[in-house]
Amino acid sequence: MTLFVFILILSVLILVHETGHFLAAKKAGIKVEEFAFGLPFTKPLVSKKKGGTIYSVYPLIFGGFVKLYGEDGEAKGKADGRAYFEKSILQRTFVLLAGVFMNLVLAVVCFSVLYFIWGIPTKTGRVMVETVTENSPAQSAEIKPNDQIISIDGKQISESSQLINITNSKVGEKIEIKIDRDGQSVVVNLVPRENSPEGEGSLGVVVTDTEFKKYPFYQMPFLGIREGFRESFSWGKMILGSLGQMFYSLITQGKIPQEVAGPVGIYQITGQAARVGWTAVVQLLGIISVNLAIVNVLPIPAMDGGRLVFLGYELVFKKKAPVKIESLVNSIGMIVLLGLMFLITVKDLFRLAGK
Repeated sequence: MTLFVFILILSVLILVHETGHFLAAKKAGIKVEEFAFGLPFTKPLVSKKKGGTIYSVYPLIFGGFVKLYGEDGEAKGKADGRAYFEKSILQRTFVLLAGVFMNLVLAVVCFSVLYFIWGIPTKTGRVMVETVTENSPAQSAEIKPNDQIISIDGKQISESSQLINITNSKVGEKIEIKIDRDGQSVVVNLVPRENSPEGEGSLGVVVTDTEFKKYPFYQMPFLGIREGFRESFSWGKMILGSLGQMFYSLITQGKIPQEVAGPVGIYQITGQAARVGWTAVVQLLGIISVNLAIVNVLPIPAMDGGRLVFLGYELVFKKKAPVKIESLVNSIGMIVLLGLMFLITVKDLFRLAGK
């Protein structure tokens, strides 16, 4: 089951991304020589030519590509206006960004569907405790899940940010927290810790000031799309931060952060999502789609963003970069990316082995 879901997610991501390039190239009048699923390190399993384009499936499914006529800066025979390099910078930029755009659209669609089903996150004006971590100040004070935080030192609490700001400003000091527990008022005293474990906070609680609310059916699609955009943007910021941390760690420490996952790690996460249910799979698809969009748009050789750098060079200097130089840079970039993927995969395997 895990393998099936993993291949399904991978297939959807790749096909959506490459379909973006394919449709944009067709729109720009560029001849598409091959539309492939998988990487061409071996002969294709399936290959069929239709309408001047070869549609292929390769054994190594961790990838895909669209081969455009003249994308290497050369055209076989006489150029006829259908070569990639003959098109304007704007048209070529449109083709390169189309894959990223399609992945972002997929992410928004995934999150929008989920919010349509779950409901729309709506502020309640109440701060509720969801979980209490072990050996935390909150556990010592006997704060429990489903408790409502009414006030801290007499200050009314209606938003999670208020609780976080107040407790962070009073670490190491004794505070009084008033709680509503099943309609009964409870007062507890505790000291927010100064050096809290990562992700736990000074109190050791997870709180929320929102709930999922269903609106009239004619409003739900629009509200779902709005939340889909917000969720995609939120994950985008988080992923950019994680990528920055990964490259910083590689450069300064020569190692990959533990939280970074490769194909093996994603396979494991896919299995966990599949056991939870289809909504978790859709959510994972949306998250990975945002990830794929961001990685592709970064100025990394061999990625769409790397190719955009060469278009920028052409725009500034009014001439194309030498074909051999661009090809060499992209080849080196691909080797580096495959090497990085190998290192991350090895890390995943060691982590699964408990080493």
